[in-house]
Amino acid sequence: MEAGGGEKRRRRVRLLANDMALLGDNQPARGRRSTLRSRNGYAAAYRHLRRVDPIMRELISHVGPCRLAPRRDYFVTLCDSIISQQLSAQAAETIFDRFLALYPAGRPTPRSVAKTPASVLKTAGVSRQKARYLKDLAAGFQDGRITPRRFVRQSNEEIIASLVSIHGIGRWTAEMFLMFSLNRSDVLPVDDLGIRKAVQRSYELRNLPVPTRLRKIGQAWHPYETIACWYLWKSLRTRRPREKPATRRQETGEAR
Repeated sequence: MEAGGGEKRRRRVRLLANDMALLGDNQPARGRRSTLRSRNGYAAAYRHLRRVDPIMRELISHVGPCRLAPRRDYFVTLCDSIISQQLSAQAAETIFDRFLALYPAGRPTPRSVAKTPASVLKTAGVSRQKARYLKDLAAGFQDGRITPRRFVRQSNEEIIASLVSIHGIGRWTAEMFLMFSLNRSDVLPVDDLGIRKAVQRSYELRNLPVPTRLRKIGQAWHPYETIACWYLWKSLRTRRPREKPATRRQETGEAR
């Protein structure tokens, strides 16, 4: 379990539970996709977001630089995403650690998962339905529905289409994979509740923004929507720069 415990910290895909970083280029060259790969890429993103959006300028100054790392263990990350669905963070972590412990060095592969009986997966706490999802994911890596070597040439929508062909993976999971595993810089998950809440708070909107409103706000961020979203997620953990601490009377709801 020691190996599995060491690996789990590098394999968490959960957005608000971890500090994750984006690496990338400025603009995608011909035949390449928009990703971040250097400090210069960060600098270009900061300059752009600060210039086009005063709210982003404020958030970047308040939160500081991105402190995340790229993720290359694609298959394991997607296994984690499937296992963690509809579970508390603690329960998901426990089951995922038990799942890793089923395999040598805590490193499941498509081939090894395909060969693992559902009854063995069940001993780790994986439900029958999620066991089917994991089997389909393993098959997808083996039959070519998901081909990591093609990712560099595929568009965001092409990768999303390949991922959602797997039972148990929806668009949101695919978008998170683009952002935090492939480091695509231009992803805007308009259905993410955290992003909607953060935009409502930071942009002082009366209601949660609908996808069309969010896309309109995010147009100015292109091609750095992912970085903008990272700052919005982080903003949910911090007090806004212009936000005053609540008084005790306000916190308790006491009348003046």
